[in-house]
Amino acid sequence: MTNTAAFDAPLHLADDAVLIVIDVQQGFERYDHFGPRDNPAAEQRIAELLDLWQTTGRPVVVAQHQSAAGPLEPGTPGYELKPFVAAAKADLHITKTVNSTFYGTPDLHAWLQERGATQLVTVGIMTNACNETTARMGGNLGYDVIFPIDAMHTFDMAGPDGESIPAAELARATAAALHTMRFAKVVTTDAVLAAGALG
Repeated sequence: MTNTAAFDAPLHLADDAVLIVIDVQQGFERYDHFGPRDNPAAEQRIAELLDLWQTTGRPVVVAQHQSAAGPLEPGTPGYELKPFVAAAKADLHITKTVNSTFYGTPDLHAWLQERGATQLVTVGIMTNACNETTARMGGNLGYDVIFPIDAMHTFDMAGPDGESIPAAELARATAAALHTMRFAKVVTTDAVLAAGALG
C-alpha cells in the first residue's frame, strides 16, 4: 500500500501528469449488447479533461480495445473511437485485448518510464473493468494514480447468483476498493480540473 498521509493529502496535478483515456469506443453505444449504463455525463467529463490536457500540453494516452468478435471487433464501426477522442492529439495510442492498459501495444509502462512520468489520471470505459484494472496495476507499479469516478461509466452486470447488479452500485464498489486499498485517489473531475488550472 502507498503512504496513507500522501493518499489523503490535497490533490496535486503534476505538470507532466498523463491522462489515460481507456476504450472510449462507439461499440459501447450498443446497449442491446451491454445493457443499461450509469453516468450519462461521463463523455462530457472526459472531454473536459481532454481539453485541459490539450490546452496545458500534458501528455495523453489513448487505449483502444480489440475484441475477437462483438461490438469492439476491429474493422467494425463499433471498434472506432468516439469522435471527440479520435479528434484529440494523443502522444501514445495503445491497442489491447485484455482489461489492463499495461498489457497493450506499445508497452505503457516502458513509455512512462522513458518519460519519467509518475502520475496517471485514468478515465473511460468501463469503470469496474478496464479502468479499475489499469488503476490497480498502476498503483502496484508505484504510480500515483488519480481516478475521477465521474469521468467513466459501466453497465449493469449479473452476479454469480444470476442477480443483476446496477451499474451505479458496481461503480461505488470500485471506488470503495480503490480508495480503501490505496490503489488510487478517487476524486471528481472538478477536483482534477481545479488542480490542473492551478498547476
